[in-house]
Amino acid sequence: MNAHGARILVALVAGLTFGFGLALSGMLDPMRIQGFLDIFGDWDPSLMFVLGGAVSVAFVGVRIMRRMQRPAFDSSFQLPTATAVDSRLILGAVLFGAGWGLGGFCPGPAVASLSLGLWQTWLFVAAMLAGITLHDRTAIGRSD
Repeated sequence: MNAHGARILVALVAGLTFGFGLALSGMLDPMRIQGFLDIFGDWDPSLMFVLGGAVSVAFVGVRIMRRMQRPAFDSSFQLPTATAVDSRLILGAVLFGAGWGLGGFCPGPAVASLSLGLWQTWLFVAAMLAGITLHDRTAIGRSD
């Protein structure tokens, strides 16, 4: 298998593992997500364990990455370079949080939930893709 095929295989395995983890943790259930975000109502804190697990895995992964010269199947790491907290970042975070709270999905679980065949999920993903397209067509080339 060549390097391109190996990258595709690793991406497929990583995506399937991520999707399985999302399903196992209950992240594909919008009602459970909304219950977690409803801190003034009938709050369901069980997703705190999911978040703690995700942060722990990311922490270890970043520590390992910093010791590596390059990724196993690519020539360099693709890391963000912007470090400023500006109005665009804050607006994006607010929109992301509002969409997550209203729809009960963030992008990963929404895509994984397409396999369930619910029309609400397809509507959410279509709106998400429209927002991404709108952003790409209006924000590319802007550096502020």
